[in-house]
Amino acid sequence: MSDPQQSAQNSQMLQGEPSPEELEAAQAANEAEAQDALAAAQGELAALQAKNAELADQYLRAQADVQNARRRADDEITKARKFAVEAFAESLLPVTDSLEAGLAIKDATPEQIREGAEATLRQLKSALERNKVIEVAPAPGTKFDPHQHQAISVVPAPEQEPNTVVSVLQKGYTINERVLRPALVTVSAPK
Repeated sequence: MSDPQQSAQNSQMLQGEPSPEELEAAQAANEAEAQDALAAAQGELAALQAKNAELADQYLRAQADVQNARRRADDEITKARKFAVEAFAESLLPVTDSLEAGLAIKDATPEQIREGAEATLRQLKSALERNKVIEVAPAPGTKFDPHQHQAISVVPAPEQEPNTVVSVLQKGYTINERVLRPALVTVSAPK
């Protein structure tokens, strides 16, 4: 026969209750699994923190690039505005030189003054045309165009079609096909 303590242990074994050694081994296994899971989570956390730092750095660099591009564009716009008339002004310098040279001649005859003025006017018109400033001077009989002409008065003109230019009082100008100043005209009255 066996003693009662041993029979209690045998009965525990038969009923499936773990022994203290088994409990201790299971607890050690659980702790090892928990340590492994913790180490894996810590590794994953470190990787995610590194990725977060990398993305934050990329974001800051992208923001800096955007700010630099914006600053460069603003500088270019400022320079373009500041020096937009540079080429135009440069093309007018010979006109200024011609006017000064003409005024420097003290004993010029009226014919010389007229020739000099005509030559200077040709220079001025050439400079304007090079800079896309085009004269608008419609010929009599041209159809009135409210986009390029401004009617100052309407006059009877039986020899012309109604609503056509009779005379030009002041020439107009366009710049790059945009009206800078409309031509001031008189227009034939409707019949």
